[in-house]
Amino acid sequence: MRFPASLLDEIRDALPVSTVVGRRVKLRRQGREYVGLSPFKLEKTPSFTVNDDKGFYHCFATGEHGDIFDFLTKMEGLSFPEAVERLAAEADIDLPKPAQAEAREAESLCLRKLAEAACVFFQAALRSGIGADARAYLERRGVTLTEIDSFRLGYAPAERHALKEHLAAKGFALADMIAAGTLVAGEDIPIAYDRFRGRLVFPITDMQGRVIAFGGRALDAGQQPKYLNSPDTPLFHKGKVLFNAAAARAAAHQRGAIIVAEGYMDVIALARAGFPNAVAPLGTALTPEQIGQLWRLAPEPVLCFDGDAAGQKAAHRAVETALPLLQPGRSLAFAFLPDGLDPDDMLRQRGPRALAMSLAEARPLVDVLWAKECAADTWDTPERRAQLETRLFALVNGIADRTVRAHYGQAIRRRLAETFAPRRTPRAVPAMRTASFPGPHDGRQPYQRQRRSSSCSIPASPPQPLPASAMPRPEALLLATVLRHPWLLDSEVEAIAAITFESPGLGELRDWIVGIAAESGQIDREELRLALEAAGAADLLAQIGSVGRRLGADASREDMLAEWRHRLAMHLRNGALKRELEDAAATLAGEFTEANIQRLRALRAQMWRTTAGA
Repeated sequence: MRFPASLLDEIRDALPVSTVVGRRVKLRRQGREYVGLSPFKLEKTPSFTVNDDKGFYHCFATGEHGDIFDFLTKMEGLSFPEAVERLAAEADIDLPKPAQAEAREAESLCLRKLAEAACVFFQAALRSGIGADARAYLERRGVTLTEIDSFRLGYAPAERHALKEHLAAKGFALADMIAAGTLVAGEDIPIAYDRFRGRLVFPITDMQGRVIAFGGRALDAGQQPKYLNSPDTPLFHKGKVLFNAAAARAAAHQRGAIIVAEGYMDVIALARAGFPNAVAPLGTALTPEQIGQLWRLAPEPVLCFDGDAAGQKAAHRAVETALPLLQPGRSLAFAFLPDGLDPDDMLRQRGPRALAMSLAEARPLVDVLWAKECAADTWDTPERRAQLETRLFALVNGIADRTVRAHYGQAIRRRLAETFAPRRTPRAVPAMRTASFPGPHDGRQPYQRQRRSSSCSIPASPPQPLPASAMPRPEALLLATVLRHPWLLDSEVEAIAAITFESPGLGELRDWIVGIAAESGQIDREELRLALEAAGAADLLAQIGSVGRRLGADASREDMLAEWRHRLAMHLRNGALKRELEDAAATLAGEFTEANIQRLRALRAQMWRTTAGA
C-alpha cells in the first residue's frame, strides 16, 4: 500500500517521536533532545537520543536511525503499512482507501501550489499601489519591511474576482480554487468570487512552513467580520493549526518555552521584541489538538491573555479544555497582562522587560482553576461549600492521567482545608506592658516606646513540646529563624503561612505566629516571645530555641533574608523529592524493572544528600 507523503507528514506532526519511543524507552530531557538507554542493545551508559524538532531517533551504539514508523517496524516487527495504520489510529487520522491514496496526494500537491501562488499574488498586491492603505496600517502598528517579508504579509484587492482571474491565468481550475478555500461558492451563488477582499492577509503554514490557508483583517471600519480565516479544506483544519508554529518551533525548543498570544499582530509584535517563540490560535478557543501541538513544542506553554474580563473568560475555557489532557510534566501556565493590555499594546507602551516580567509571573493551571471556581459564587454556607467541593472534584476526576489526577486531588483538598478550616475560639492576649529602652549615649534620659495591645486567634490548648522524632531539624530551623528574626513576617508572611510541615505541632505553632503578627502588625522578638509564652507555648519555644541558638546572631538583614529563602527553597525541594520518591515506589511496585529500581535508588541518594546538608 502506498501512502501519500502528506498523510505521513500529518501523522508525524501529530505524534512526537518522544511520545512513541517513550513507551519502550525511559527518556530524560537533555537540552533540546531526550536521551535514554538503547533499545537495540544492552548498555549502562545512555547512547540513544530522540529529537522531536527534527523528527527522528538515533542510536550511537548501533547506528540505528529513523522516525516513528521506523521505530515500530524495528521494535515490534510491524510492516510499514501496519505501523502507519496503528499510528494513524492513535493520532485519530483517517487513512484513505488504497485506490484513493494517489488521488489524495495529487490533490494535496495541487492545492499547495495554488495556495503558494495565492500568497505570492497577495504579497505583490501589498507592494503595489493598491496596497497603500494596508501598508499605512502596518506602519501605524510598527510593522517593519523585514517583518512584512518574514511573515509574507499581503493584501487582497477589493475587487470580487482579482485573485480568481490571476489563478485562472496560472492554469488552476475553478474547482481547485474552491477546494483551497480561496473562493466563495455554493448552490445559491451563481458566480464564485474571491473570499478575501480589501483585507490585510496573513499566510498560515503547516509545520513544514508550506502555505495552506490565509487569515484576513478588515481595513475598513465597517467591514465585517474584522478577522476572516480560510474554511476547512483538505490541507487546513482550523482547530489543528497554530499561526507561526513552523517559524516558532526552533526558538521554542532552544528556549524550552512557547508563548501563546491571541492574534496575528500580537505574534508579530512579540517576534519583533525578542520573543520569536510565539504562536496564536486562529481566532477561536484552544482545542485539544492545538494543546497537543503546543506540548510538542514545550512542556508548559504560557498563555498570554489580556487582563480584562474577555481574557479571564478565554483562560477559563483553556483550563476546561486542558484539564482532562494533563500529563506528568505537561501543563499550561497563564500570564494575565495588566490594565487590559494585549501583548502588542504592552510592548509599545511599557517595553519588552515589562512583558518578560509578566510572563515570568505566569500562574500555574491549578491556581487559575481554583480562582475560576471560587469566583463563581459566594461560599458562605456548608451547603455552598459542599457544592464548590463537588464541582472541583468533578473537574479533577476528569483528568485522564492517574498520577496527575492524584496530585490535583491533594492540591484541591489542601486549598479547601486552608480556606474553609473552622476558626479557633479566640482568647485575648494580655495588653503588653510599657518598657524602657536605653537612649543614645549622650546623657539624655531613656526614651519610652509603647508596646501595642494585641489579641489573636489561639487554639484552645497550647502547643506541647514534641518528641525529637516529631520535630525534623530543617523544619524547626525554619520556625527558629522566624522567632529570632520576626521582621521576616513583614515581607515573607505569605510564604511562611503556605509552608507544609510534616510535624503538626510545628504547623500549629506557625499558625500562632502568623496570627499574632496579623493582629499586632510589626512585632519584635521580645513581643512575639511574650505573646507566645502567655498563650502557653513556653516549653515548645525553648525546645525550638535550642535548635536555632546561633541563627544569624551577627548577620545583616540582607544576609538573613537570603539565608531564610535558601532554607525555605531546600524545604520545598525536599517536599518535591519525597513526592517523587512515593511515585517511584508506586511505579516500582507496579512494574519491577531495572530502570525503575535505578530511579528509586537515585532519588533516595538525592534525598540523603539533601537531608545530610540541611
